Amino acid sequence: MQAIEKWIADLGYKDYTLTVITADASSRQYYRLSVGEESFVIMDSSADKDSMYPFIDISVRLLKAKVEVPRIISQNIKEGFLLLSDLGSQHLADMLSPMSVELLYMKGISEIVKMQEIDTTGMDVYDKTFLMSEMNLMEEWYLRQHKSIFLSDKGLKNLENILEIIADEVLAQPQNIFVHRDFHSRNIMLESGKLALIDYQDAMSGALTYDLVSLLKDVYVEFDAKKMEELALEFKALKGLDVSDEEFLRWFDFMALQRHIKILGIFSRLNIRDAKSSYLKDIPLTLKYVLEVCEKYDVLAPLGELLKR
Repeated sequence: MQAIEKWIADLGYKDYTLTVITADASSRQYYRLSVGEESFVIMDSSADKDSMYPFIDISVRLLKAKVEVPRIISQNIKEGFLLLSDLGSQHLADMLSPMSVELLYMKGISEIVKMQEIDTTGMDVYDKTFLMSEMNLMEEWYLRQHKSIFLSDKGLKNLENILEIIADEVLAQPQNIFVHRDFHSRNIMLESGKLALIDYQDAMSGALTYDLVSLLKDVYVEFDAKKMEELALEFKALKGLDVSDEEFLRWFDFMALQRHIKILGIFSRLNIRDAKSSYLKDIPLTLKYVLEVCEKYDVLAPLGELLKR
């Protein structure tokens, strides 16, 4: 905190208040700097200074695509600090209800369509190795560490085979598309009726439906599954995709499955390794999403049986 206060002084701010904003799942910390009638956000990446560079890079890409994100007002690369414009404290999650969800999610889908116009040259690629490494977190942290379920060599091989099928299904849909990677209701701000995005520094080049899945199958909030499928098909129409509804929903389902298998591992790891137990309450909905997809496709039945244990 002393280093931040020194930097604030170097920037010329006096008579300010500094309040903690809820930290995200990473090592970053956020503070609101209030000076008179103005307010800013300080992003403290001192624990992981290298994460600043992708944040700056992705910020520029998003702004060029006319996607609203925090403006970078000042930066201290040496210490790992950024001074950002303040998008307020109203998250999309705060405004969602059965009455508002369709309108707000259509706004979110419009932002996804805009993001998908971004040139992904130079961005890390969501390849099969990466898809598999994410899903493997589930066996290590959710099954073994959280549930104390230890698979035999045969069980591990069977699980690996199913995860490979999932990865191959994901890679069968259009690729090399800008992916925010965490496009959900807690990372979307509402500012004067417009949507603005945060927490996008981990963006990659990946599959067509990834951000759509993050929005419509949000692990923090649940709405009618049939309505979410209808909204997914609205996205398909907006994109003008020449593919059947059945095939597109298969893309959507398998992408959701990959993401939610990963999240089971991440939420368990956040609790066990990082002492962030608040994410445990979101595991049941995440697991529900996984089991629903497993019940739709025969090839996934063994995975469903394993997770029901």
